[in-house]
Amino acid sequence: MKKRYLPFFIIFITFRSFATDDPINKVAGIIRQGNMHELSTLMAESVDVVIQGNENTYLKAQAEVVLNNFFSQNRPLSVKVLHKINSNPHYQFGVLLMDSGKGAYRIAFTLKEISGKLQLIELRIETEKVR
Repeated sequence: MKKRYLPFFIIFITFRSFATDDPINKVAGIIRQGNMHELSTLMAESVDVVIQGNENTYLKAQAEVVLNNFFSQNRPLSVKVLHKINSNPHYQFGVLLMDSGKGAYRIAFTLKEISGKLQLIELRIETEKVR
């Protein structure tokens, strides 16, 4: 009798995992694809970008160009979520490890709720030192 309910339980669990659209996993997926145009749709009007020690605050369009330059030279081969803090619905933080053909990078980013929507306010890309 319990086996009869097993398919419903599996469908419920599967549906529930798709229903929770985790913003950190979404950013990781976009970076995995190397699609900076799609990432720019998640950006705030101004974004702090740090790429290997070069720090600047850019407008959304400028940040997209800077990130396009970096990711065109360092195509992501794999991206995995190393750490995420998503206990606060208004402020979230994630750390990714990205392997490219030219090296490994640690990508840290911050999402903050602005006008009722989580937006990317900071993105930091550094060479991964520990493997």
